[in-house]
Amino acid sequence: MIDRARLATLTEREAAVFAERNPKSAAAYADAGHLFGRVPMTWMNKKAGAFPLYVESARGNRVIDLDGNEYLDFALGDTGAMAGHSPAPVVDAIGRRIYEQGGMTMMMPTTDAEWVGAELSRRFGMDAWSFALTATDANRWAIRLVRAITGRSKILFHSYCYHGSVDESLIVVGPDGKGMDRPGNVGAPVKVTKTSRVAEFNDIEGLERQLAHGDVAAVLIEPALTNIGIVLPEPGYHDAVRRLTREHGALLIIDETHTFSAGPGGATQALALEPDVVVIGKAIGGGIPSGAYGLSAELAERILNRTDLDIVDMGGVGGTLAGSPLSVAAMRATLEEVLTDAAFEGMIATATAFTDGVREIIAEFELPWSINQLGARAEYRFATPYPTNGTDAAAAADPELEDCLHLALANRGILLTPFHNMALMCPTTTLDDVAAHHAALREVVRALLAEG
Repeated sequence: MIDRARLATLTEREAAVFAERNPKSAAAYADAGHLFGRVPMTWMNKKAGAFPLYVESARGNRVIDLDGNEYLDFALGDTGAMAGHSPAPVVDAIGRRIYEQGGMTMMMPTTDAEWVGAELSRRFGMDAWSFALTATDANRWAIRLVRAITGRSKILFHSYCYHGSVDESLIVVGPDGKGMDRPGNVGAPVKVTKTSRVAEFNDIEGLERQLAHGDVAAVLIEPALTNIGIVLPEPGYHDAVRRLTREHGALLIIDETHTFSAGPGGATQALALEPDVVVIGKAIGGGIPSGAYGLSAELAERILNRTDLDIVDMGGVGGTLAGSPLSVAAMRATLEEVLTDAAFEGMIATATAFTDGVREIIAEFELPWSINQLGARAEYRFATPYPTNGTDAAAAADPELEDCLHLALANRGILLTPFHNMALMCPTTTLDDVAAHHAALREVVRALLAEG
């Protein structure tokens, strides 16, 4: 439906506008010769223009770049800033720890840690919590624990899942229906099929076939796929996952790092899931590096009773800076005062308005697109109906259209997540902000379709 020649012309035009608007960002990128890929992290090169935007300041859902351009931020650090940028309670808690109490990191606990553990238990239902600095680390440590306790070597994932840079998770279903390395996997220590099994999301029969091998320690899943669009679970899927894991002696790990958007207790609470382990990261620290994994009481006891396991020193389930006073203070402030139950009500209502408005635009212009929502998070995909598994969602990608859209929206003061078309609401996102996105999207779609 989109004329590719017109798409290329529009992209070229928007790229020129982008370059004209952002000379200081362009210069900063050109001068960054001492950085690998010219950026602090190479994924910052996932950009539609010739250079990334450089940030000068950010508060709430507003970002100002080096050139003084202001944006409505719907990316929010790809969930890391779901609390908004620099929320006041978190800034105050960090300030108290740094300026008044002192001691940003040390090998001693604070009482904030127990408060955070109790609050995470209230929200997610797990009984015993341990901290990390990223969800990737929390996933790695959870994987070590479930392998140790089950005596099994393999972890089962969904194709095109997202669990950070966990080596085992970089597996997809290949054209022959068997597992294979995810395209682009960098320096895998061993062939991923030696450590992992894979099934398509929403494929109960495929999941059961993989579990039947009897070597799966745990199924590690997102309750909805979130890094390849938002692929929602079909009715009954999670019930089947839990039943099959129990039948085949495998544990169930739920990674809530992105699906925390579903509500105060993530999808675990919203969908009444029954995991053995919950992993979460990013958003719970309000911008300070934070992660955590929670265990059921039964599983925690089994692990602690294993005297052959070194979970104190060199057993591979800890980090010197994890659970630091600074990180834990930020988590407490975020959970106690920012990402509260009431805040989620407002965020989800705003996301619903976002979703409804995008659906109206899709219908108005008869676009072959669709949109899914998961609580405070929504994402449109260039396919209809919305894909129901990761492989189909990956096949629906249109990088040229996505780049054009992201450029054009940025030029109109709207930021979406660079990796896809995800929009996230924080507590300060308003209905006026949503309306501004819709106005910009409608203008860009008209230009794409040459309707005026």
